Amino acid sequence: MAEQPPSLLEKAALVLGAFEGPAPRLTLTDVMHRSGLPRSSVHRILDQLVRLRWLDREGRDYRLGMRMLELGALASHHNRLRRAALPHLHALHESTGHVAHLAVLDGPEVVYLERIGGAQDGGVPSRVGGRQPAYCTGTGKAILAFSEDALVAEAVRAGLRPRTARTITRPVAFHQELARIRERGVAFDVEEAFRGVSCVAAPLRGAGRAIASVSLCGNGTHRELERLAPVVLATSRAVWRSLFGPGRAEARTRTAPAPAPAPAPEVATPIDAAEMDNMMSWMRFADWM
Repeated sequence: MAEQPPSLLEKAALVLGAFEGPAPRLTLTDVMHRSGLPRSSVHRILDQLVRLRWLDREGRDYRLGMRMLELGALASHHNRLRRAALPHLHALHESTGHVAHLAVLDGPEVVYLERIGGAQDGGVPSRVGGRQPAYCTGTGKAILAFSEDALVAEAVRAGLRPRTARTITRPVAFHQELARIRERGVAFDVEEAFRGVSCVAAPLRGAGRAIASVSLCGNGTHRELERLAPVVLATSRAVWRSLFGPGRAEARTRTAPAPAPAPAPEVATPIDAAEMDNMMSWMRFADWM
């Protein structure tokens, strides 16, 4: 049977693959020889990739463009973030029995970089690489509460559509919810995105903007959210330390007359209401708001 000719996507991959190697600049002839494609196809694909900013052209030479560099840096950042978070997410799941997530913001949506949970957690409709609206998820609200106003405005412009009867759909109420998250340091999602599924999430940040969030989700966990919040907060702090080391806020607490932080998730134990209040006070003092 005759071999199928390469698709347009495969041809584009061959053209981009030609730039692997020490030479940063290639001519059309170089790309043609390295890709094995005819001159007309290479010329057409190069022009399209330049328009899309995947490649730059200077005279007769082509080189990798800014869009390619941006995506490469983003992928590297996400991989580093996932590697730092993975052992802490496993510990969080093992100590609580619920689904643990790591998520980042992409426009008005969150993207799940990691999901730790077994078959018994199949009721939580998430997957690695999956997307959900940020406005109705704990992970998304935790990031938006500590993001620039422009990102919050983008999420509101995209629409606060009702997913369940509990979804916050009015912009004023949504901004009030973000203010409460900044005050308490965690975000709760009580069946706002999916019926029966509740989550608690903490932003991954130091003293500035959130770069991601860590969450615990499960079916029927709404009664446990207050108890689980300090463990999720401790996990987000542990991931941050793995990424950047002790930060300014953490350094201040070493000399401050504040309660000791909650135990790391590896040794997490049930936490009563008094310990919850102490943890919240400590987090506010530690400049996580």
